[in-house]
Formats: sequence, C-alpha cells, structure tokens
Amino acid sequence: MSLRTLNDVLSTVYQSQRPRVMLQREATGWIPISSAELYRNVVGLARAFESWGIGKRDRVAILSENRPEWTIADFAALSLGAVTVPIYATQTAEQTAYILQDSGARVIAVSTAHQLEKVLAVQHHTPVERILVMDSVASPAAAPMSEFTLRGPQGADADFDARAGSITPDDLATIIYTSGTTGTPKGAMLTHGNMASNISCSLEGFNFRWKEEVSVSFLPLSHVTARHVDFALLYRGVTLAYCSEIAQLPQVLTQIRPSIFVAVPRVYEKIRQQVILKASGFPKAAIYRWALKVGRAHRNEILEEIQPRALSWKIANRLIFSKVRTGMGGQAEEFISGGAPLGRELTEWYADIGIRILEGYGLTETSPVIAVNTPKAHKLGSVGKPLSNVEVRLADDGEVLVRGPSIFLGYWNRPNETDAAFDDGWFKTGDIGHIDGEGFLSITDRKKDLIKTSGGKFIAPQPIENSLKLSPLVGTAVVLGDRRKFPAVLIAPHFPVLEDWAHSHKIIFSSRQELVSNIRVQALYENLVEEINQSLARFEKLKRVLLVPDEFSWTDGTLTHTFKVRRRGIETRYQELIEDMYAKAEGTDKKVEVGASRQ
Repeated sequence: MSLRTLNDVLSTVYQSQRPRVMLQREATGWIPISSAELYRNVVGLARAFESWGIGKRDRVAILSENRPEWTIADFAALSLGAVTVPIYATQTAEQTAYILQDSGARVIAVSTAHQLEKVLAVQHHTPVERILVMDSVASPAAAPMSEFTLRGPQGADADFDARAGSITPDDLATIIYTSGTTGTPKGAMLTHGNMASNISCSLEGFNFRWKEEVSVSFLPLSHVTARHVDFALLYRGVTLAYCSEIAQLPQVLTQIRPSIFVAVPRVYEKIRQQVILKASGFPKAAIYRWALKVGRAHRNEILEEIQPRALSWKIANRLIFSKVRTGMGGQAEEFISGGAPLGRELTEWYADIGIRILEGYGLTETSPVIAVNTPKAHKLGSVGKPLSNVEVRLADDGEVLVRGPSIFLGYWNRPNETDAAFDDGWFKTGDIGHIDGEGFLSITDRKKDLIKTSGGKFIAPQPIENSLKLSPLVGTAVVLGDRRKFPAVLIAPHFPVLEDWAHSHKIIFSSRQELVSNIRVQALYENLVEEINQSLARFEKLKRVLLVPDEFSWTDGTLTHTFKVRRRGIETRYQELIEDMYAKAEGTDKKVEVGASRQ
C-alpha cells in the first residue's frame, strides 16, 4: 500500500498477519510478537489514551530504552493524532523536566522503576498528568502498561482503524529534541507526511526480502535515525529484535544473527578497535597486517559485492575477516551507517576486511535522510545520491541546502529560530559539502565547526579527528585553533588500550593522571599525531597535543547521546588548560601538554 502516514506502517504490519514481527528478550530467551499481538496492544493502549482525553496534537512522551513497548506507545499515540515526544533514557531528571515542560506533554510512558523515580522527582514542575510504566512496578503514581495493552481486541477494530485512517500527512506526528551540540535542545516538529515520504524514498534502492530479514534495534529510538530505520524495516516486513543496553549488543548479535546491521560510526569504530586490540602481539599482528594488505588489493571487488577468488584473500578471510563478521552475527548482508560522518578511512578499513558499509546522511529536521548510498548506487567517501523527492543545492560558501516533502515544519515554540533555519524556502543544514559529476554528495564538515586561524586559514576538523580516532589509542580527539596562531588537538586516550601498552612497556602508574604525564606516553601520542601531520597541509598541521586523563560521555556534557562531540562543552571544560597550552607554546618547544583531571 502507499505510505501516506505513519499509521499506514501499523496497518501494513497488521495486514501481513505475520507470526513474528518483533522479538523481545526475556530470561527464558527470545519471545516472538506477532502482527496480531502488536495490533491488539496498540489498540488497547490507544483506548486508554483516548479515555484520558488525549487527542489530536496532545503530546505523549516516551522515556525508555529500546523495547517493544516503546513502539507500541508510539503507534498508540500516533493513531489518535497525538504527538510523540521521545526522551533519551540516559537523560537526567532535570533534562527530562525541561523537555516535558517545553513540549507540554500530558502523558509519559516510562520503562523501569528507575525511570519512574526520575519523572516523579520532577513531575510537579511539568504538565504531566498520567504516567505509564512498562515494567511490573507497584506504584500508586503510575499505571502498568500491560493493564491496557492486554485489553485490546482479538481482531480488527473498525473504530480504531477509522480514527487512525483519518490522520492526514499534514498532521504533526512527533517533536524530536535535537542533541544540542551547539546549545539548548530544540524540538523539531515532524509531520506524518514528513516521515512517511522519507521512509518511502529511502527504501527505493534496497531490496529487503519479505519475511526473511531480521535486524537488531539497539540505536536509541529517541534519535530520529533509529526511529526512521525501525519504521522502515517494519513496513518492509523485517523482524525487529530489541536490545535495550548497548553492553548486551555483542551477545545479542551472536544470538539473533541479523541480516541487516544498522549502526552509528561510533559503533563501527569500537568494533575496529577491538579487532586491532585482539590482533596485538606476535604473530597475530603480523598476520593482521598481511591480511589487511591482501584485503586492500581486493577492496574494489568488495565494494562491487564480488566475492574475491584469490587464494590469499580466502586465507585472510578465514584467519581474520570471517571472525569479525561472526562477531557481528555472521549473517549480515547489508551494513548501513548514519547519524554522524563515518569517515573515508574507516569505510576503507571495513571494505578491506570484506564489509561494504553504505553510508547515509541527514538531520533530525529532514526526517532524517537527505542522501544515502544503496547497493546499486554507491561511492566510497560519499553519503550517496539525494533521495528522489529531495532537492539539494550548495550555497556560495558550500553549505548544503535542501527542500522537499520531508523537511520539518519548524522548531516548537521558536518562530525566530525557525525563520533563521531557512533561506528562501531552502533548509540550511549547517553542513559543508560538494556534489560530484555523478550526483554523489560528500560532506566535509559542520559549518559551525570550521576553525579559522588568526592567519585567516580555514581548517575542517572532522576529517583530522576521524583519522586520529582510527588509532585504538585514541578515545576522542578534538581539534583546537579557532582564532589562534596554529591548530592543536585535545586527546582523551582510549584507556584500556593505553593501559595495556603501558603494562607491556613496564610503565608504572597509580592513576590516569600519572599515566598521561609519563614522558613515554607523551612521546607515543606525539608520534601518533606526527603520522597524521604527514598527510595534512602545512596550515593544518597540529603543533601541540593536550592529553587529558578523562573519558568523555553524555553525562558530563562533552558528548551527545549519539556520541557526537560537543565542542563547546569540551572547550568550556578545559578552557584554562587550553589557554595555558597556547601561552606556553610561545616560549617552549614542548609539543605535548598534560591536562589535570576535571572530574
């Protein structure tokens, strides 16, 4: 059927009458949820919402890890014309209160006792009237979701179907708060038509096999990429297995053995780091380097989905490559990346070990996909060709501008910021890119991230940072230098690897502060940066390295919930150390500075 609204996704799933549309992990194993059960649960919950007076444009928040109940609550709200407001399960009580207050949410569905306590602590500051809890939690302040889902009908409900069918593409579907890399989160308003049109066109180049495919839903559904992917896969008949904790992902992958693997770059980076870590020491390191050399020679065959026949590749595949794929489930035929720039070098590394990653690009405000590589149309280093219903052009300064049916309505209650986001009807992405002669779009950096040295030279930090992060010794790298005489880099080491290296080199330390202060550790990172400098233009070369004894995360304001760097948060946190480093650089040849712990 033609996809007009998100309610059509549920209708399509129900009409398929499949015995397994979802898989839920229980103590006894993986429990299948049929299309009939999903429909029953959604209708039952929608009836409860309706009895509470929830209708068109009323906001319903969801605060939960990935699980079937997340999607059930989403569909139930959408079927009434209500507006879903996702909240990251990892957000603090104060951050949760801000979103609830700003969106005006009247109902919230939470997953666990912990999330319930978070909401109860701030409820008096919000408009929330009712709380649903997904787990079996005894609380007079919340109603168990199962109490309503199990009351749903055993067959089709004509009234429900008519109500869901009356929702139009122009009706508001969701308010998704942006991750806030540059300031206070803003609620992006997306209609049913925005997301439905994007789902339809983003699937055009893929040929998922009905009733045969399975994918693990582990990227947080509060993020537009994960939600879009799950809607799209459900619509195309793919079974979703929910993984609620990223720490459980390796085990879940080996149990589910997905045929489709969708992840953000940080996940692909961590897998690569683990491979390199396991390949350390003699003779593993020598075998690994040989295998990569073999893989590099057959890279183009992998990108064209041709199985190399050379004996050397078969040996490398058996010794190294196949083990990596086994760790990712061993059955994936499509590997897709989105949510942040993947980086050409990381894409090449995966191609060299026999895995072709198809990278896409978009923003929350674009529902989200603007462009995507597909099995039939792909180019290494690009984010693919724009979708068939999206227009893309470049501004004079290289900023990517887009327009089309998937572009959002604007920011919730922020008319001035909405106006500022558009230029004569074109949405300003804030990304710098270019389009080649074949129509493939490449993204080089964020416009606001561009560094302008005091000498007037512009530096794009993301490609440099992505190159540094390819080293298993680097956890996070942030290029500095805006309005400075020269660029430098702040590095938070990947401490498990650094500590192993230190032990193997008989370096004694009692804390991470002492470790990063060690002269041999400083030399290690100086050499690493010098290797990167060899491929950089003279004005881009990193003149100083600031090592910090910290690991970055969303909790301290240095990373977003999707692992993107919050430059402003990091520069604010280490402002004194950065100023001191540049001041010392005026009178010393020392290239590595050490920052004190800020925790």
